[in-house]
Amino acid sequence: MTGKAAQLAAIEESGWGLPFRFFQPHNLAFWVYLLGVGGGALAIVRYFGSSSFYTPALTGGVLLFGLYLVPWSLVLRRQNRYTAQPAGLLAAGFAWGGVAAAFWIALPANTALLEIWTKAGGTAFAQNWAAGLTAPINEEWSKALGLVLLIGLAPRLVRSAYDGFIIGAAIGLGFQVFEDVLYVYNGAAQTFGADQLVTSVQVFLVRGASGIVSHALFSALFCTGLMWVLGRAPGERRVVLGLVTMLTAMVFHFAWDDMNGLGGNGPLTVVLPFVIAAVELVTLFAVLRRAARLERRWMRDLLGPEAEAGVLEPALLDAVSGLRGNRKAFRKHVRSRRRARHLVEAAGDLAREIARAGGRETPRVAHARAEVARLG
Repeated sequence: MTGKAAQLAAIEESGWGLPFRFFQPHNLAFWVYLLGVGGGALAIVRYFGSSSFYTPALTGGVLLFGLYLVPWSLVLRRQNRYTAQPAGLLAAGFAWGGVAAAFWIALPANTALLEIWTKAGGTAFAQNWAAGLTAPINEEWSKALGLVLLIGLAPRLVRSAYDGFIIGAAIGLGFQVFEDVLYVYNGAAQTFGADQLVTSVQVFLVRGASGIVSHALFSALFCTGLMWVLGRAPGERRVVLGLVTMLTAMVFHFAWDDMNGLGGNGPLTVVLPFVIAAVELVTLFAVLRRAARLERRWMRDLLGPEAEAGVLEPALLDAVSGLRGNRKAFRKHVRSRRRARHLVEAAGDLAREIARAGGRETPRVAHARAEVARLG
C-alpha cells in the first residue's frame, strides 16, 4: 500500500476528524442515553434535595471534587494523543458515568443486592464481602453501557481498543467524582451534620488518594476489554484477551471494595492497598501499551506521506506515533526538551488537520505543515 493510500485508509478506519453530533432524534441510542441521564438527574434531585441541612457538606464536596477534576482532565487530555476523541464525546461519557451509571443504575441496584447478601450470609459476611460481590457487577456493566450507547451515537469515531480505554476512563471519572460527592453527603449525615466542612475535607483526602486506582482505572480496563471483544477495528478482535481484561477490572474492583475481608481485618489490611494499587498500575500501563498499537499505526500511516516529503524527519515521526521511549529519544536528538515538545505537538496538529480534511490539501493543512517547518 502506497503512502497516500495508507494515509486514506487510516483516516477511514479511525474516523478521526469526524465531528461528534449528540442530537440524533432518529437514533434509538440517543433516547436511551437521555432516559438514563434524565433518570439519574431525577434521582440526584430526590436524593440531595430531601434535606437542606447538609448543604454545607454537599457544597464542599462539589467544590473539592470539582477542583479534583482539573489534574484528571489534564491526564486524560495527555493520553488522548493519537487519533484523539472529540471533547463532546468524552463529556457525554463523563455525564453518563456520573449521572446515569451512578444514580440511575448502580445506586438502586447496589442497595437491592446488598440487602440480599445481608439476608443470605448475615451481617458479618455482608460487611466483609457484600460490596465486592455487588459493585464490580452492577457498576462496571452500568458504566460500559455508556460506551455501548456512544458507539451507537458515533460508530465511526469509536473504533479501537484505545478509544475504549480513553472513553472508559472518562466514564469512570464521572462515576468516581459523583460517587465521591455522595460519600461526602452521606458522611455528613452519619455525623448528624456536625463539622460538615471538616467531614468534606476528610472524605476528599481519603477518596481523592484512592481515586488514582479506582473507577477511572477500572472502567478504562473494562471498556478496553469490551472493545477487543467487539473487534470494531480491522484486525483488532481479541475475544479471549478482551474477556480476561474485563474480568481483571472486576477482580480489581472486588479486591478494592473487600480489602478488609481479604486482609482478615488484621495487619495485612494496611499493606494490601499498596500491593493492589501497584498491581493495578502495572496492569493499566501494560493494557494501555497493547491497546495503543493500532492507534500508533494509524498515526504513522497518516503522517507517512509528510515524512516521505521531508516535512517530518524520521525521529519526529517516531516520537509523535510512538511511546514514551520514542519521545525521550527525540528529546535527546534535538537536545532541547522544550523544542521537542513543540515539534511533537505541531506534528500532532498536522495529523489532526489532515484527518479533518480527509487527506485533502486545505489552507489549515498548509498552515499546520508550515508550523512544523518553522519549528524544525
